[in-house]
Parts: sequence; structure tokens; C-alpha cells
Amino acid sequence: MNILVTGANGQLGTEIRNLSEGLGHRFIFTDVSEVPGRETVYLDITNPDAVRIICRSEKIDVIINCAAYTDVARAEDDISFAELLNHTAPSYLAQVAYEIGATLIHVSTDYVFHGDACVPYKEDDDPRPRGVYGVTKLQGEEAVRRSGCKYLIFRTAWLYSPYGKNFVKTVRRLTAEKPEMKCVFDQVGTPTYAADLASVILKVIADGRLDATGIYHYTDEGVISWYDFAQAIASLSGHTCDIRPCHSDEFPSKAERPHYSVLDKTKVKETFGIEIPYWFDSLKACIKRLS
Repeated sequence: MNILVTGANGQLGTEIRNLSEGLGHRFIFTDVSEVPGRETVYLDITNPDAVRIICRSEKIDVIINCAAYTDVARAEDDISFAELLNHTAPSYLAQVAYEIGATLIHVSTDYVFHGDACVPYKEDDDPRPRGVYGVTKLQGEEAVRRSGCKYLIFRTAWLYSPYGKNFVKTVRRLTAEKPEMKCVFDQVGTPTYAADLASVILKVIADGRLDATGIYHYTDEGVISWYDFAQAIASLSGHTCDIRPCHSDEFPSKAERPHYSVLDKTKVKETFGIEIPYWFDSLKACIKRLS
């Protein structure tokens, strides 16, 4: 199969690139940015004609959309661009996928939920996003579903990897530089190692399960706060920084973040027959790579 990956130089796209060798498929990695040492085709997914040309000329069978506007706080002011990347662009990808009979694998977020629950969110729970980021990601999901194309939507959360900007790399830097720091303990969820999500997406393709249209939740296993996560990162990194728990209101932000965003993964495990790693084990693997 011919597989087009958008946002290929981001965290998830890079891990898909790392794991794609030897799978017997032809991957075309695209992005609007360049990274030295990575062969990447320039593609502006906000240009529907450009998307249509490359998908038709390369006879694309599967589109994996890893591109998104992910700066949650900045999105509150940058509404038009967030809407363009998170809503309009996925609608273009879905429309082209429908036209050529391809399958779109689209990545979404826990932020489509309000975050006021006390039990893990299931795929069919009512989405009530709090801010611009969540609203535009939900709009992107709805555009994909309305398009008529074959699709799989994977909602994930707290994504990290050895690449780009993420919580793990930031905490490693801060705990190496500072004798003490604060981290919120009243926001609860589950980290997701990008390599784990990438492997699931590629397994779905390899197993010929692209017919399993629908929305799926994927994070690693377990439930923790950002404070717990920071403590584990510092400990595994060998840093002795004194990390103190604090409330969210001590870090005011334009974007209101969900206090509980744990995702129920029963559907993805039963549908695709996968076992999901425990968050701490995956964090150890990532820290080892970073070290």
C-alpha cells in the first residue's frame, strides 16, 4: 500500500517513520517544516488542491494525519489558525480520501471532553470541550465523520517522545537546572508514549483492519497527576530537584484545562487485540533513549 503521513516531523509522525521500515508498504512522509537528516516531502494540508494532487499522483491508499495545532494556551488567541489546522485541514484530507477511496487515520485528543467526570471517558460519551483547542479538534472529528470516507479516529492524551517539545523533555531540563519546582496535582490523566501509539496505528494497517471504522481511545495504561508524572521523570533521570504539588490556579492560563481526562481503552483493546503498556514502563523506555 501507499501510505501518506502528514505532520511527519512531529512527535507521532517521527515515531511512525522510525517504526515503518520493513513493513512492506511505501510511506510518503510530508510536512511544512524540514528536519536535517529526514527525507520529507513538503505538503500544505490547508491547500486542498495540493492534497488532491499528491494523493492522486502517488495513488495513496491510507492517509495518517499527525498534523495539528497543539498549543492549547496560544489557541485561545490564535483561533483562526487553530481552526484551519484542526478543523479545515482534516476536512480536506477526508474529502480527498473519499474521492480516491482511501482510508483516513486521524489523531484527536482528550480535550474534546469537559474533564468534569470521575470515571474514564468512553468513545460515545458526550464531548463538551472547554476551549478553542478542544472545540477545533472536535470540529475536525465531525468533519471526518461527515465526509463519507473510510476513517479511524484515535483520541490520545499527554503525548511525549524524545522529539520536539513535550512535558517529559521540559521536566528533565527544569529538574536538572533547578533545586525546586512546582507541578499541579489536581489534573489527572494518562501519559502516552508516541512510539506506543505509532505501533498501534501501524499494527492496524499491517493486520488489515482498516475496515474497523470508528473512534478509538488510546493512551498508555494507568492514572496519574501531572505531579506524579513529574516525580517519575525526575527520578528516572537521576535528578534530585524538590518537586512540590500545587493547584492549577497557581499557574493561571487563558486555556482552561480538564481536571480529569482519563480515556477508557476497552474498545481499542477488544477490537484490535492489543495489550497496552503501563505508563511507567513506557516512560522508562523513553528516558533511556533520551539518556
